[in-house]
Amino acid sequence: MAIHYYPLINKIITTLNLKDRLAFIDTDSEQSFSHPFITIAREPGSGGAPISRAVAQKLSFTCLDDLIIEEIAHSTKKRKTLIKDIDEKSRTVIVDMIQSLLNTDYVDDVKYVTELAKVVLTYAHRGNVVILGRGANFMTPFAKGLHVNITAPYSVRVQRAMEYEDLDERSAKAVIAKVEQERKQFVKQYLKKDLDKANGYDLTINTTYFTVEQARDLIIEAFYRKFPRAVRYGALFHKP
Repeated sequence: MAIHYYPLINKIITTLNLKDRLAFIDTDSEQSFSHPFITIAREPGSGGAPISRAVAQKLSFTCLDDLIIEEIAHSTKKRKTLIKDIDEKSRTVIVDMIQSLLNTDYVDDVKYVTELAKVVLTYAHRGNVVILGRGANFMTPFAKGLHVNITAPYSVRVQRAMEYEDLDERSAKAVIAKVEQERKQFVKQYLKKDLDKANGYDLTINTTYFTVEQARDLIIEAFYRKFPRAVRYGALFHKP
């Protein structure tokens, strides 16, 4: 699906210094985000992805996860596999330089983060969307969306990785450690934020004793409570 970049989005992107800041949107710009959206951060193995899909399905919202990769691949004219390989990962200047020299298809970090910001901000501006990960809660106006963090104790997440990904314990721990580190470093490097900071979220759910459906319903209830009735119904029935 092609994205129409609103003048507001273009203005935000062109004034960003990606090496110093990315997440700051001025108060006047926030006013144009008239339809609420939801962002969901997640620890690996916590169940964030299926919960995001369940929330989106229940509200008839778009779930922005793999679609982010498709949109960036389309805008950069690169293969999806290339974008997926760099998605939510931090990089050094040296790595970028070497890869750019060795691989003509390589997408450098500034290009990737710029396109990511465009996609996230455009969909958030439209509303009717659940945005999974990518530090979206730090890119978007906090007051205009519901920002959720999905977590679970380390032992629970390891056990789930073993069960659902068919991994042995050692492999499960290695995968969780790698993904967790990559996501935290990505947010720290490009958004200058701490992914674990509690005040970066409206709601944190420990999924140890909650099913996907129960977590979904908690998020939807919080969404209803954060926004006035007229705004909420505006989001539900607004067609981009």
